[in-house]
Amino acid sequence: MLEECGIAGWVDFDGDLRGHAAVLRAMTAALALRGPDGEGVWLTEHAALGHRRLAVLDPDHGAQPMLALRGGRVRAALTYGGETYNFRRLGLDGRPGTDTEAVLRAYLRWGEAFTTRLEGMYAFALWDADRETLLLVRDRLGVKPLYYLPQPAGVLFASEPKAIAAHPLARLRVDLDGLRELLASVRTPGHAVYRDLREVRPGELVRVDRSGVHTERYWQPRPAEHRDDHRTTVHSVRTLLAAAVAEQSRADVPVCALLSGGLDSTAVAALAPRPLRTVALAEPADAAPAAAAAEYLGTEHEEVAVTPAALADPVNRAAALQALELPTGLGAFHTSLYLLMRAVRERSTVALTGEAADELFGGYPWWGATGTFPWLTAPHAVRADPAGPPTDVLDPDLGRALDLDAYRAAAYRDALSEVERSGDAATDRVREQRHLHLTRLLPILLDRMDRMSMACGVEARVPFCDSRLVEYVANIPWPADGKRLLREAVTADVPPAARDRVKSPYPAPTGPEYELALRSQLLEILEDSTSPVRPLLDVQRAWHLVVGPIAPPAYDAGRRAVELILGLDHWLRRLPVTLDVKAG
Repeated sequence: MLEECGIAGWVDFDGDLRGHAAVLRAMTAALALRGPDGEGVWLTEHAALGHRRLAVLDPDHGAQPMLALRGGRVRAALTYGGETYNFRRLGLDGRPGTDTEAVLRAYLRWGEAFTTRLEGMYAFALWDADRETLLLVRDRLGVKPLYYLPQPAGVLFASEPKAIAAHPLARLRVDLDGLRELLASVRTPGHAVYRDLREVRPGELVRVDRSGVHTERYWQPRPAEHRDDHRTTVHSVRTLLAAAVAEQSRADVPVCALLSGGLDSTAVAALAPRPLRTVALAEPADAAPAAAAAEYLGTEHEEVAVTPAALADPVNRAAALQALELPTGLGAFHTSLYLLMRAVRERSTVALTGEAADELFGGYPWWGATGTFPWLTAPHAVRADPAGPPTDVLDPDLGRALDLDAYRAAAYRDALSEVERSGDAATDRVREQRHLHLTRLLPILLDRMDRMSMACGVEARVPFCDSRLVEYVANIPWPADGKRLLREAVTADVPPAARDRVKSPYPAPTGPEYELALRSQLLEILEDSTSPVRPLLDVQRAWHLVVGPIAPPAYDAGRRAVELILGLDHWLRRLPVTLDVKAG
């Protein structure tokens, strides 16, 4: 059985946790959307593990947390979410019935080295009773989230910060650095917006024992010489991608594929087993290409209409923001994805996606040009807009204290400092671009996909995040025209129109209806003296967003500023967040 789940718990080496089941249940309840099929808790003197379950293989079995016993005594306990795709090939004695069982047995056999044998998307916590040690482990690309909050005598952990916030010892505090991380659209590996809260990094193991919290990376892509000729390289890419799609198509619940009619999603759908249902947004940019691709591939195709009214509906926006947890200036983007996943869930529990292909194969227009990574130009393409960037609506003193341009530049320099140099300028630039996209941009996209899908009870799978494919592609010399390599690899599988389609952005609502609805909601906030976001704003500029002219139908800075204010207000009202920011 494979499960997509939410996990939570804590360790306290100075206390006895056996009487705190109610606290643990409150933490797991905060993750109910991630696991609507069941709940499990387990407590011992120093460890408490909780679990919420969404079953996608063998739904009738697999209660967690799972225990390993010896002579009636617990040796180890595991709360696990996600999937280990290769669990039947780990070389364990017998045939593990579930990937959860396989992970637990792998640890008992190989110790902490077991992490190097796992392939999949997962986040789990394992309590070793013999060693009195907690291990927090996250998959290699960071598809599944996992956070922890160190405590004087242990640690709190969960799939999402709001579950940690359900513990009485937790305090969600945001200081200037946290606000910078949020508003600069920067994703620093290991960091979180909340003070002292940490994110388990992709490919990282966190060990918690009586001596404290210790971290180590068990996987990351390493530079290596690529020796294959072009023909072999193209063949290998297709072979690896096909294997990943086949592996990730396994489920005992209905599987579909998201389809835009572009290269990435069409390649995944083409390689997936039949019969297959494909789902597309009924948007002008995608509907016709997706329908044509579906007809070519012979899939059962469905279009999901997302109207401006549905996007602006406060109930839908609140649901998406609640899933995302953090405010955003791209509210329609997330609400649209949420509504798409909600429609997917009506008939499917698993959705194959083309996420990560652009980051891996170089599908962005700025790729390869020095100094054009989005952080350095953020918000790129809107700097000349008269409304200014979205953060111009902040209180001027707060804006100066944040100094977001300097923060982005420093984050960019820090990211580049992690790149292993070859001494060749061209090679190093390729390494820089791949590192930036895989470690800084991709995590933002994976987090968005995971949160919107899980909030609807859908498991989104990402074949392009297979670590074997990533390791291989990461060392291929850079092609001259972006995703040529991927096009050649799947040219016999996809229709020519999908193969040659130019990348298009995710659809944004057009027309005045959505804009006017947002402005109405902003007006309510500005007229509410109790709104928690008002102290952060330049209220005069915010009023201009209500009465100013409607910009062209795109994600202009003015619209994103309105979305940001609405998101901040929702965030500060719904979560127990304390702002510790002093401006001026």
